[in-house]
Amino acid sequence: MRKKVILICSVCFSRNYNVDKNMQVTERLEIKKFCKKCNKHTVHKETK
Repeated sequence: MRKKVILICSVCFSRNYNVDKNMQVTERLEIKKFCKKCNKHTVHKETK
């Protein structure tokens, strides 16, 4: 089963992306993606 999660930019803390995550994975998701507010690629982390 998959769960929808929101990714937040680690630099400016804007919520930019909604992604699906596998429920069996226990650790938080961290992906390097483009932030529109920072105008560069930054690490995006899963929110609570």
